[in-house]
Amino acid sequence: MELVGVRVEIPANTPMVLLREQEGRQRLVPIYIGSPEATAIHYALEGVVPPRPLTHDLFLSTLETLGARLDKVVVTEVKEHTFYAELHLETSEGPQVVSSRPSDAIALAVRCDAPLYANDDLVDEVGQEPPPDPEDEAAEIIDEFHEFLENVTPDDFAG
Repeated sequence: MELVGVRVEIPANTPMVLLREQEGRQRLVPIYIGSPEATAIHYALEGVVPPRPLTHDLFLSTLETLGARLDKVVVTEVKEHTFYAELHLETSEGPQVVSSRPSDAIALAVRCDAPLYANDDLVDEVGQEPPPDPEDEAAEIIDEFHEFLENVTPDDFAG
């Protein structure tokens, strides 16, 4: 999955994170999140370095100190409008999986450049088709107009 970014849905003024399939249909997966998590993700995307570590920075520092690293994040499912995710960690004792909120998992992944994944069943359930690309739509209209010009005759305007 690709992290498209953090958005605020209007009129509810609710932050959401937007993920997109990198291959195939490029469906979008919107996940509503809290304001602090939205801020944490936004800061990481913008490269903002706070004077003191934020919670997600502290967590990654702790993992590093313990000899572990975040290998990947997987958004696994949605139950009753609540999304679930997993942190896949590489540790000295082998791989470990820790349950997480997607917003926290994404905030961590952005900070250490870990890849994001979503289960296929989840994307099939909640994935939304992307809106049509305005450039594609404009190109189609121009092509139709060119075809019209190539085939139009003065008789088409008679009457």
